[in-house]
Amino acid sequence: MKIDPPRPRGPHLNALRAFEAAARLGGFSDAATELCVTPGAVSQHVKALEEWANAPLFERRSQGVSLTPLGKSVAAEFCHAFDMLGSAQRSLRAKANGKTISIAALPSVAQLWLSPRLPAIRQELHEHTISITALEKRPNLHREMFDISIFAGKTGGSGTELILAEDIIFPVCTPAIAAKINSPADLTGQTLIHDATWKGDWAFWAEKASLPEISAGEGPEYSLYSIAVEEACNGAGILIGHGLLVDRFIRSGALVAPFTRKVPSGKSWILESTTFSGATKRVCDMLNAG
Repeated sequence: MKIDPPRPRGPHLNALRAFEAAARLGGFSDAATELCVTPGAVSQHVKALEEWANAPLFERRSQGVSLTPLGKSVAAEFCHAFDMLGSAQRSLRAKANGKTISIAALPSVAQLWLSPRLPAIRQELHEHTISITALEKRPNLHREMFDISIFAGKTGGSGTELILAEDIIFPVCTPAIAAKINSPADLTGQTLIHDATWKGDWAFWAEKASLPEISAGEGPEYSLYSIAVEEACNGAGILIGHGLLVDRFIRSGALVAPFTRKVPSGKSWILESTTFSGATKRVCDMLNAG
């Protein structure tokens, strides 16, 4: 007589993934964003894992969630396990199709800085396919199948990061508008262009420039920084430029900086890669060279 009793079942992979993301990111909402699901779905997955373990992994409060001692004790193991899974997936993809290099970048970076550099990269790596994805949030390269990311932020000191430039902000406008402005005080009454992603740019620059009288909240707002730059080039008003993104427009003469006061935003433009070797390294070297 054949003996084949049922095996104990482990938890669903989605439940493990939800727990790891919520533990690493500190909450269900951020985990949901990374996993492209709703916070409710993350909560249900975590609940299912807790039921399987017969123990709570998170303490739930009105202001958010926090790991229980049990959750803290196993979080690092799950994080390492999913890092290893991501590495295995990347290895499989590279061996199956090593001719594609995927780059993730802020929409503004992809449109204003990266796009003009793509023809030279394609010419240099004509045997490869260069794929570009515009994202609002910096991806986790350990988990997501991107080879390179380019975002503004603070460096973590990782060996996988290159600082392309410090993020410097300053007003920019057409030469015609600049001819009417003699000092920052003349900004009062001018049309100030705003970008939805960096809503606080004008207020931040005005504070650092000691110009609290500027009404930084007035003026049109654009959801894409590339459109805001285009409108500045069209003479629609004055925009806070991010040095890396407006440099080519300044060099061409389409935009000028009417004042010498330039302010560090406290962030850097960071290129991160999963590896600085092979074709990926060649792309990184070309981008880092400017």
